Amino acid sequence: MLLQLKNLLSAEELGIARALLGDDAPWIDGRSSAGVQALTQKNNEQLAQDSEASRTLQALILGALRRDPLFFSAALPRKIFNPLFNRYGGGSNFYGPHVDGAVLHSKASQEWVRTDVSCTVFLSDPADYDGGELLVQDTYGSRGVKLAAGDAVLYPGTSVHQVTPVTRGHRVASFLWIESMVRSDEQRRILFDLDMNLLKLRAQLGETPETTALTGVYHNLLRQWAQT
Repeated sequence: MLLQLKNLLSAEELGIARALLGDDAPWIDGRSSAGVQALTQKNNEQLAQDSEASRTLQALILGALRRDPLFFSAALPRKIFNPLFNRYGGGSNFYGPHVDGAVLHSKASQEWVRTDVSCTVFLSDPADYDGGELLVQDTYGSRGVKLAAGDAVLYPGTSVHQVTPVTRGHRVASFLWIESMVRSDEQRRILFDLDMNLLKLRAQLGETPETTALTGVYHNLLRQWAQT
């Protein structure tokens, strides 16, 4: 499932992020965090994880995710890998096709996190750069994603994906992974569809015996599939 989270960040939060991610931010070679498979594909800059800017921005992104009900419904988070930040432009402007590592170690929490769901939070206005599309391969082919600043996208961690070369300006984003309570993307999609349609039914009909019964179906499926 590929899902857009609109206006994840407020205008104030976006302003804070942009101020901390300018040219004077502690950018380092993005290959410093790449696995063996990604080394030959990765050519970008990454914010130093041990910097004060990184710690401030990690808290900002995590706070935004935790207050977003659509994020919770779609990802059903058990653990969240500490947000990272990257920049594409100039001579460091692309990330070729790759698959993220299945299990990653978070420097912030010292936890191992299974990468069931990938998330990219766009921090640059799409009018400020050319290229830089996130291309995600799924069952329907390759899908291009280039969202407004402050929006985010969720997609399966199992997907082959890439960032196309940035030919003008800079593309700045946050990226992270979620270990879900429900490992299967197919099962998460069923639960998400059921949850979204329950919300629509309640808005149309109010609380009825049928919506109560369907809510029970949702929770019984979640109880069957979830790992906590």
